[in-house]
Amino acid sequence: MHRIVIPFLTAMLFFVSAARAQQVNYAFSVVPLGVKGGMDESNLSAYMLAPAGSNNYVCLDAGTLRAGIDKAVQAGVFTVPTGNVLRQYIKGYLISHGHLDHLAGMIINSPDDTAKNIYGMRYCLDILKDKYFTWTSWANFANEGEKPAIGKYHYVTLEEGEEQPLANTDMLVQAFPLSHVNPYQSTAFLVRKDSNYILYLGDTGADSAENSDKLQLLWNKVAPLVADGRLKAIMIEVSFPDEQPVKQLFGHLTPRLLMQELSRLQAIAGTSLRNFPVVITHIKPSGAQETAIHNELQQQNATGVKLVFPKQGTRLRF
Repeated sequence: MHRIVIPFLTAMLFFVSAARAQQVNYAFSVVPLGVKGGMDESNLSAYMLAPAGSNNYVCLDAGTLRAGIDKAVQAGVFTVPTGNVLRQYIKGYLISHGHLDHLAGMIINSPDDTAKNIYGMRYCLDILKDKYFTWTSWANFANEGEKPAIGKYHYVTLEEGEEQPLANTDMLVQAFPLSHVNPYQSTAFLVRKDSNYILYLGDTGADSAENSDKLQLLWNKVAPLVADGRLKAIMIEVSFPDEQPVKQLFGHLTPRLLMQELSRLQAIAGTSLRNFPVVITHIKPSGAQETAIHNELQQQNATGVKLVFPKQGTRLRF
């Protein structure tokens, strides 16, 4: 009997240790609160991001909050009520640009929220000050802009490429401008915990379609992190299938354009992107269109990246 039990226990301990080691290797936890690119107001761009094992999150965009948190609670991702996640777990918001599908949830939930920072580049924060947190469209829950300013939210201006701490978390962020219907801009956020990074892009067009160099400059920045394995994932949009005319992309990507950009990144990094996680965000919610995007991405995946299609309320680890 002992001859059977001892090897069995040894094997079990090996698998438990391996599982724990694998868990330790994760650097970040991502909880998608909204993954679509429009129309469905209950599922718009928003991703909670924290270091692995931490409940101190920032929200990468905030198109949908409460509906997404509800799903995460129902799925057992969070064991506290939805309001507690909103008020206590989310420590701040990184807003990529001023379109409603990236910030409506933050605005609508502001009366029930707690004091925290809103991080963004100046062009984004100016839209919040001038268009949304005004007394003609909504109460001004921020600390700047139209008077009286309630001061619950504090604007933190991010300068291009300058790393800044994210308050009440162990993470830091750098911001980089993106072209989104040139000359208008969106933002990419490069978030760091210790020596590990994750890259989130708000809406962006391809350089070739936007007559821009914004993605080229971003790839130049992150390529060394790809080469040495410190960049754990890229979260990037694909809004339309390839059949969408370039003139009707309105600052978005298709599968073909994304794969072209990933090939450029691979060439700059000088290393294979095979099995590198690429999270596909902002798909426009149409059944046939979504299926086409999935199929085209898989068929054109010459770099062999690991395509991740996030589901609302389901945790991802990188």
